Amino acid sequence: MHARYNRRRYYCPRAPGQSFDWWTRPLHSLSLHFDPPSMASLAGSHGSFLAARPRCLPLTPTFLQASSPSSSSTLQFSSPHSSLSSVGIGLVHVAREIKDRSSFAQTSAVRELVGSLTRTEGLRFAIVVARFNEIVTRPLLEGALDTFRRYSVNEDIDVVWVPGSYELGIVAQKLGKSGKYHAIVCIGAVVRGDTTHYDAVANSAASGVLSAGINSGVPCIFGVLTCEDMDQAINRAGGKSGNKGSEAALTAIEMASLFEHHLKQ
Repeated sequence: MHARYNRRRYYCPRAPGQSFDWWTRPLHSLSLHFDPPSMASLAGSHGSFLAARPRCLPLTPTFLQASSPSSSSTLQFSSPHSSLSSVGIGLVHVAREIKDRSSFAQTSAVRELVGSLTRTEGLRFAIVVARFNEIVTRPLLEGALDTFRRYSVNEDIDVVWVPGSYELGIVAQKLGKSGKYHAIVCIGAVVRGDTTHYDAVANSAASGVLSAGINSGVPCIFGVLTCEDMDQAINRAGGKSGNKGSEAALTAIEMASLFEHHLKQ
């Protein structure tokens, strides 16, 4: 839609998510020109529109010409101000229904892909465990192994120990690229101390595990605790806050199933 005023053409912007065109200018007469899709619903009810005379219009709607479907239509307004020296601020508020559906994709069905926790036949897993803070990481490992057993993972699970959480990423990437495993679980515990060493190790461990999964194409699960003190870590390694090693194992099963049964190339 565009508006014509004083032999100049103005375009009426439409706010995102709105079904109205707004026009604010000092004017005494105005013609609004609609393309056929924009005019589809308005042209069909122009009589009632002109009769209603919306209160938000300081201009009086006087004429609406609905042309053939292939041409544009014109809606004209006149100002109640008779003197050209008068300044009238016209706010034209035209409701229109947009029926252009070309931007919407037509789909016949929606297919959801979800990994299964029960289809574990033939899936192989490896666990990379940081030895640092072993008082925390060993219960996390035991929780992960117990979960694999409870969910009928019958294949052998390889456990690889590394010095600390910083080394998890590179070993996980090596295991992923070997092609032997469907998912790798990375277990570690980083506890804040008196220096900024905690931030460096925690950030490096997270980015390392992420990079391992991206580079190898095998899901690498982040099972590293990053805690403010040792009590928080112990509570999350089988204490009152559960066992995050068990949660990491569940994530590994679901991701391995998703890749194997739905995303395998």
